[in-house]
Amino acid sequence: MSATRYTYLGPEGTFTEAALRTLPEAATRELVPMVSVPAALDAVRNGEAAAALVPIENSVEGGVTATLDELASGQPLMIYREVLLPIAFALLVRPGTKLSDIKTVTGHPVAQPQVRNWLRAHLPEAVWESAASNADGARLVQEGRFDAAFAGEFAAATYGLEALVTEIHDAENAETRFVLVGRPARPAAPTGADKTSVVIWLGDDHPGALLELLQEFAVRGVNLMLIQSRPTGAGIGNYCFAVDAEGHISDRRVGEALMGLKRICPKVRFLGSYPRAGVAPEDVRALRAGTSDADFTSASDWLARCQDGRA
Repeated sequence: MSATRYTYLGPEGTFTEAALRTLPEAATRELVPMVSVPAALDAVRNGEAAAALVPIENSVEGGVTATLDELASGQPLMIYREVLLPIAFALLVRPGTKLSDIKTVTGHPVAQPQVRNWLRAHLPEAVWESAASNADGARLVQEGRFDAAFAGEFAAATYGLEALVTEIHDAENAETRFVLVGRPARPAAPTGADKTSVVIWLGDDHPGALLELLQEFAVRGVNLMLIQSRPTGAGIGNYCFAVDAEGHISDRRVGEALMGLKRICPKVRFLGSYPRAGVAPEDVRALRAGTSDADFTSASDWLARCQDGRA
């Protein structure tokens, strides 16, 4: 395995590359763009790279399905870190292009919902066609296949384009969340501001099936930050659920919730416990009464005394 190589959703000039370069270790790694999320993750699976950075969630569009599906299937991988990146688009064009010249536009599918209102207001007749990434859209504009692309302003120089309009976003403070993914290993020690990600499969379709899963978290005071259903491919009505929960697997409330899920679900895939981006331990909300590690230990000790006749 190449311990110094990181892959990411390319080509050069993507928001994913910009997010990757915010990591301190990126300065000492070989950063290799890949054509797709599956390609970036497969490079980790087959030992060509130590880790891959891929988008997993957008504050406007929600979960990035390509990443969620890849993490739920195939050889297991594990999330080690997350990165939050503010997102604003620029309209990149070939030099000399005016707004009135633009008839076709492109960008990543996740970008479209973030610029839809702007397009309707300024380019109502333009035809949209999705690209593999925003930077790939810029490359297609460079090649003359489209008139304009929505991408990061920083991609303009890479592809010899101009930013005709900047700071385009329908929603203020839009962010995309990226995750650094590697091969499974022991999770890093808890920081006090952590997140745990899992994928959960339903055993069978019956009334209250999803509620039963959620109760494993609720009764232990574990707050959920994301839950998204994804089809398993086994037919209509067959779903798995990608879940992000507050806390670390070493926290008693989180560990016991996962054990509860393992008892009632045919399959649970642990995707990692890792620090939350931009959140310090002192910023984490106080635990509900009865859900701290000390509370779980006290209850366990009480049960042991009852079993020994010492209650």
